[in-house]
Amino acid sequence: MTDTTSPIPAFYLDKADPASWKALNMLAAAVREAAEAAGVPRDVIELANVRISQLNGCAYCLNLHVRLAEEAGVEAVKLRVLPAWRETAMIFTEFEEAALAIAEAVTLLPDEDERVAALESARFAVGDTTYSVLCWAAATMNVFNRVSIVSRHRVRA
Repeated sequence: MTDTTSPIPAFYLDKADPASWKALNMLAAAVREAAEAAGVPRDVIELANVRISQLNGCAYCLNLHVRLAEEAGVEAVKLRVLPAWRETAMIFTEFEEAALAIAEAVTLLPDEDERVAALESARFAVGDTTYSVLCWAAATMNVFNRVSIVSRHRVRA
């Protein structure tokens, strides 16, 4: 929840250090290129971005990435049930499930046994190159979430 009554103005990390913001965007571009080269569809990346933003509670990124997911062709039913994706049957593909498992493990960093099991299972399902891309994509999205949350980026109507 954003405190709109705070007398202290928001401090936007992206504006305060444009060089670091540019570097983060360059990382995102490199990850996007790696995803394309590995054949990872944009809709899967955006589905993972939405899930990561849900887990982190980043309203700004949720607003942005739900729109991008819709534009990339993610079905509305998948976005509606995303928080409970493990409880659905035959809605998500095996590839999407592996991407979501990676997204959650990288974001939540559960205990080592749970994390290793989830990541090894996903790696087996998608292969090393795709696994690497999905881990980098998740790590990068987490950084964007944190920048937006710390900066108190606002959702615009």
